[in-house]
Amino acid sequence: MKTQSKLKELPLPSFYKPANAAAYGYGPNALALQAEAQTWRGAHGLSASATDSFNLHLLLIDVQKDFCFPEGSLYVAGRSGRGAIDDSRRIAEFVYKNLGALTNVTTTLDTHFAYQIFFPSFWVDQNDQPLTAYREITREQIERGQVRPNPAMAKWLCGGNYPWLLKQVKYYCEELERAGKYTLYLWPPHCLLGGDGHAIAGVVQEARLFHSFARGAQSWAEVKGGNPLTENYSVLRPEVLSRHDGQPLAQRNTQFLKTLLTADAVVIAGQAASHCVKSSIDDLLGEILAQDAALARKVYLLTDCMSAVTVPDGKGGFAADFTPQAESALKRFADAGMHLVKSTDPLASWPDLRIS
Repeated sequence: MKTQSKLKELPLPSFYKPANAAAYGYGPNALALQAEAQTWRGAHGLSASATDSFNLHLLLIDVQKDFCFPEGSLYVAGRSGRGAIDDSRRIAEFVYKNLGALTNVTTTLDTHFAYQIFFPSFWVDQNDQPLTAYREITREQIERGQVRPNPAMAKWLCGGNYPWLLKQVKYYCEELERAGKYTLYLWPPHCLLGGDGHAIAGVVQEARLFHSFARGAQSWAEVKGGNPLTENYSVLRPEVLSRHDGQPLAQRNTQFLKTLLTADAVVIAGQAASHCVKSSIDDLLGEILAQDAALARKVYLLTDCMSAVTVPDGKGGFAADFTPQAESALKRFADAGMHLVKSTDPLASWPDLRIS
């Protein structure tokens, strides 16, 4: 078997159907994929990823059904209305075309339960009525009694100590506001563990499994977001790490950070460009600047494989549009040395990429 050049773009496999990127119910047959991958490996001279001399790591952030389809509870439509659907198609095609060069593919899994600090169920108003999604919560609102934590949670969350919980949510909002990254924002329930929306979009799952079987690489995943008392936009750390009483609330994902920093190059795509993608890259850049700013040049952002959160107003416009925040972040990342590329750009044309 002759090994092909790592930079040679491969054709799309015959089983791949672009239309499946828009099919909420689509899911691959893993057993059939394994057989297809065996044939593909021989036909195209693919070697095991363990033999790669250049470690190219693809990080796919939260490419899950709740974000990737209109049927999902938090569809990332972008301004086009087809944002995440088209992103998923391009991600899959990028994986297939560059199968021989991609050493590892890691997907993050936003993973939540019924009561989380960023869900309406966590809060009640002054009349003990649940709140609605798509609104901010501030420390001032809590202090004025306009909102408060749902008392039903106190027993299982903090041993029934409701005053402790009240102090904690005030402290949490204060920490968010002090950091200046986000104000606590209430989202619709999404990516609930055990639900359909938690699963990876079928066309992306198909591509990552095919890569795994064809290259002998594990289908790595990083789970985030299960702590009910903190947001976890970034795969590298929750938004707040401590409690009001000085005890730890959560911890940084130091092991995965090491995995990314020791790769020869990291390619990032996924959802949403304005939130979890942005926050993950922000944290990665912070670590890079603390160690060696030159490391930013080994990070590549697939700008055509990520979209911003938009909330339609029902009148043809948007009640909320986070596109400017996403665009501003991408410019900042590029200014720091990271590369903005498209999934359709041949790897051979990517600056600073030295795959032998």
